Amino acid sequence: MKETRVDSLKDKIILVTGAAGAVGASVIAGVRAAGGVAISTDLKGADMTLDVTSEADWQRVVADIRQRHGRLDGVVNAAGIVAIGSIEKLDFTTWRRVLSINLDGTFLGCKYAFPLLKERGGSIVNLSSVSGLVGGHNLAAYNASKGGVSLLTKSVALLGARNKPPIRCNAVCPAFLEGPMVDDIAKTARDPQGAMEKMSAEIPLGRMGKPSEVAALCLYLLSDQSAFITGTDLPIDGGLTAR
Repeated sequence: MKETRVDSLKDKIILVTGAAGAVGASVIAGVRAAGGVAISTDLKGADMTLDVTSEADWQRVVADIRQRHGRLDGVVNAAGIVAIGSIEKLDFTTWRRVLSINLDGTFLGCKYAFPLLKERGGSIVNLSSVSGLVGGHNLAAYNASKGGVSLLTKSVALLGARNKPPIRCNAVCPAFLEGPMVDDIAKTARDPQGAMEKMSAEIPLGRMGKPSEVAALCLYLLSDQSAFITGTDLPIDGGLTAR
C-alpha cells in the first residue's frame, strides 16, 4: 500500500457514520488531515444527527448533503456494536439490535449514498471485522452481522463497477482494537485483565490494533491510489486470519 499523501483526499466530500466511535473519529480526523471534507454523523455529538437504522434519517442526511455540497465522493460506514452471546444464550432482542445497527445500517448507507456517488463515481468503505471472516462460539449475532456486511460489500461493488465512473466498495476487517468496544467485551469476563491479555496473545503480532491504523487503511481505500481495488475483504488483524 502506497503511503497516503497529505492531500490524497483534497476537496473530497466524505460521509462517516459512527463518529463517536474510536474508528469513526480516527477516520474523520484522517480525512480532514488529508485535505478532505469529513461529514461526521452519529446519534449525538456530530455534524449531523443520524440513526443508521432509520431510513428517514438517511434520506434527510443525503438530501442535506446534496443541497449543501451538490455531490458526495465517499462513505465510511463505521457505526457498529458488539454483543457477547452464543446461539443458546443470546436473546432475540439483542440479535435484532446487532443486526439492525451493523447490517441494516450499512445497507441503508450504501443504498442512499449510491445515487449521489453515481454522478461522479466514488468509494464506499464498510467496516466489517475478522469476525465476518471467522467464527466465534460466543459471537453469534456479531458474526452474522459482519459476515453479512462482507457479502453485501461484494454485491454493491459489482453493481458499482458497472457505473461510469465506477463506485468502488470494500470491506475493512479489523481484529481486536484498542478502545471502548474491546473494553466492554473484557468487562463481561470473570477476569477482565486476563481477557485483555488473552485477546492480545491470540494475535500473532502480539498486540491489539489501533483505531488510527484502521483509519489509515480506510483513507487509502477512499483515495484514488486504490482505484483498482473493489469488492474485497481487507483484514487488518496482526496475522490473526493467517492461522
